[in-house]
Amino acid sequence: MMDTLAISLAQINPTVGDIRGNLGLIRNARAAAARDGADLLVTGELVVSGYPPEDLVLKRAFQDLIKDEVNALAKETADGGPALLIGAPWRQDGNLSNAALLLDGGVIAEIRSKFDLPNYGVFDEKRLFAPGPCPAAMPFRGVQLGVMVCEDMWTPAATKCLTDSGAEILVVLNGSPFEADKPEVRQDLATARVAESGLPLIYVNLIGGQDELVFDGASFVLGADGKACIRLPSWESQISTSRWQRGADGWVCAAGEMAGPEDDLEAVWRAMTLGLRDYVNKNFFPGVLIGLSGGIDSALSAAVAVDAVGADRVHCVMMPSPYTSQDSLEDAAECARLLGVKLDTIPIDPAMNAFDDMLKEVFVQHPPDTTEENIQARSRGITLMALSNKFGYMVLSTGNKSEMSVGYATLYGDMCGGYSVLKDVYKTTVFELARWRNRHVAGDALGPEGRVIPERIITKPPSAELKPDQTDQDSLPPYDELDAILHCLIEKEMSRDEIAARGHDREMVQRVWQMLDRAEYKRRQAPPGVKITGRAFGRDRRYPLTNGFTSHI
Repeated sequence: MMDTLAISLAQINPTVGDIRGNLGLIRNARAAAARDGADLLVTGELVVSGYPPEDLVLKRAFQDLIKDEVNALAKETADGGPALLIGAPWRQDGNLSNAALLLDGGVIAEIRSKFDLPNYGVFDEKRLFAPGPCPAAMPFRGVQLGVMVCEDMWTPAATKCLTDSGAEILVVLNGSPFEADKPEVRQDLATARVAESGLPLIYVNLIGGQDELVFDGASFVLGADGKACIRLPSWESQISTSRWQRGADGWVCAAGEMAGPEDDLEAVWRAMTLGLRDYVNKNFFPGVLIGLSGGIDSALSAAVAVDAVGADRVHCVMMPSPYTSQDSLEDAAECARLLGVKLDTIPIDPAMNAFDDMLKEVFVQHPPDTTEENIQARSRGITLMALSNKFGYMVLSTGNKSEMSVGYATLYGDMCGGYSVLKDVYKTTVFELARWRNRHVAGDALGPEGRVIPERIITKPPSAELKPDQTDQDSLPPYDELDAILHCLIEKEMSRDEIAARGHDREMVQRVWQMLDRAEYKRRQAPPGVKITGRAFGRDRRYPLTNGFTSHI
């Protein structure tokens, strides 16, 4: 029976579908763990396939390649080095499960299938995997490990099964996406499981961006008293070894690395930069292309892009119209200078004139309206897509959650793009992030220190500049009021009466509600973007396109 144990926690950044590449990351982590004298290396959930694999995991060829490659990896553990506890989709007895596999002594020694399959928000696991039985303790070199896979820790059932079967250390493999306040939720749930079982707990999370999700790592170890022994940093790939000693009252983890807490705005910034960086790099784009208008949304998007991939991979374009102010021209130029990015200027007047001439006969008896405004936005969209086609850079759209909520955006115009870092960021938070970035540089940021967004961009009234003297508040409520109502409608699903009871005008609430529902068809055609809040547009919030409900309220 072992009285000491060394378990390495591996925060790994996999790519969905890149099975051999992901196994290469596991092999590198195992080599690092071996140098640190580890007995066992633990990874996050579905690290072999990448997470979430979605319907890709249903392909038989995909499942077969995973099985072949994992069996080959298992043979390597006959070398006497660390065993591996890894997450992988696993087909056995005709069922596909979300599994934790113990590779030790040259074989797959133990398999545990995820018991509690989440089927809410961004999760669709019940349509992909068969649930496993309530888990039993997993024997490992004289120690009984209580192995769970992510959601298994969120309710007491799996922990009770493991405790009843003799588990000594709880070990949780996780693919837990970031959202605001999520780290505290994970910590609270882990503490609850420790209190129920009286056992210490190891929590290992993935790192990296995958489409709209981003995984923040932040792995940790809790002692049997519920106090943290180890806390790994967020947003960084890392291997860290925990040291354990068996005592009279069970296993005790020696104090190790304790990463400090991060500011809420820093967490959002790191989520946006990592999400964009991985989307660009994992899809092999040479860089990103941004329409830099002189407004705050495009300036903030450009700052995130520079921090994510570097100034040399960010190409900005100012596309002035007759309604573009001199302030906007100057602000865009100054922002590009502060960020160190290339800025081209391509006026859209010729395109506007061409469309006016082309459409004048059919528009002859109709006065100008939003049609002409949208033509300006679409002329810019065409320009950006032409540059993207010619040079291969991905267009980064710049709309925020407030605008996307109420449809204050033009299809095939400013909504053009392959990705959006502000898609789940309300306008009020946009202002907060701009001020934060002017004072801070986050972790692995590739951008410059100091001010990167001119102060006038932050302080001037937001405007699309599609007609003379236009401001956003010509069409929308003040953003602080709008965002408060939207948060109640989207994240909280509150009724009109409940929202009005918070001090908001009932008619305004009704108007915002109707704009929100009527803009669903636009959001269905919008590019993906980083999930930040508890309920992002997309798989988090699935509403019908044709929807007459609000007309009956």
